[in-house]
Amino acid sequence: MVKRAFTFPGQGSQAVGMGKELASTYPEARAVFQEVDEALGQRLSAIMFEGSDDELRLTENAQPALMAVSLAVIRVLESKGVRLADHAAYVAGHSLGEYSALCAAGTFSVADTARLLKIRGQAMQKAVPVGHGAMAALLGLDVATAREVAAEAAQGEVCEMANDNAPGQAVISGAVGAIERAVDIAKAKGAKRALLLPVSAPFHCSLMQPAADAMAAALAEVQMQAPVVPLVANVLAAPIQTPADIRQRLVEQVTGVVRWTESVAWLAGAGGVTHLVELGTGKVLTGLAKRIDANLVANAIGTPADIDAFVAELNA
Repeated sequence: MVKRAFTFPGQGSQAVGMGKELASTYPEARAVFQEVDEALGQRLSAIMFEGSDDELRLTENAQPALMAVSLAVIRVLESKGVRLADHAAYVAGHSLGEYSALCAAGTFSVADTARLLKIRGQAMQKAVPVGHGAMAALLGLDVATAREVAAEAAQGEVCEMANDNAPGQAVISGAVGAIERAVDIAKAKGAKRALLLPVSAPFHCSLMQPAADAMAAALAEVQMQAPVVPLVANVLAAPIQTPADIRQRLVEQVTGVVRWTESVAWLAGAGGVTHLVELGTGKVLTGLAKRIDANLVANAIGTPADIDAFVAELNA
């Protein structure tokens, strides 16, 4: 029996041109982009469709932009009679993708989600002065070894596990000196590759505490409904569904580890999920899914052709 979870991509999946074909093909997609522009008081859609890569990569732009494309796909699917609650048993999102997942599942409005992600992006950027923090990918090491590398490299500075993306793909985050030391230590411990990532801030580590405080304040003010299906939370790798629990875990997520490997393993195991459907820009999560559990069927829906194929599959 087919049992699906819908997943939503995180930062790094953005690309100039994202959402443009959806907007030119579907009025429902155009409406989402317009709603996000109005909520933010900026022409984010112009940056997405034909802006500069540097401008789009800014955290405060990339986060709401990725959400907007994911929600545009959801709204188009709804216009074709495909409701999330009928076809997904769970939702999950990678970091900021949790907000997209929750918006898709009815917890937040599109406008509120856009504003929350703008605040989140700005707060994350402001938490650490540019050039003081860094992140690095450690490829070919298991999680336990990646944690050892981070601990050894810290030397009194922050150096922590940030993302467990797939077996052999860990990301660490912290003070720039500690992260640079960790790259050398990781290579000495047998990492296939250890490289600094082109990010503007050290996400998912304790240096982000000011951003977590900002999100606690913002989330306390926003209207929330229980999602129509449970969210498998990054920090728990387990399902949650009450607004109070969701609020708490979204705050913890700013400084906490994105436990993506465990989240996907939970979906495929206890969750009984057979198919992962990635909604939005890119195919990063689809690639990770196959590395986490080879038995999962994973596909990405981000273009009009993808949408048509998915609707045809459901109606077959």
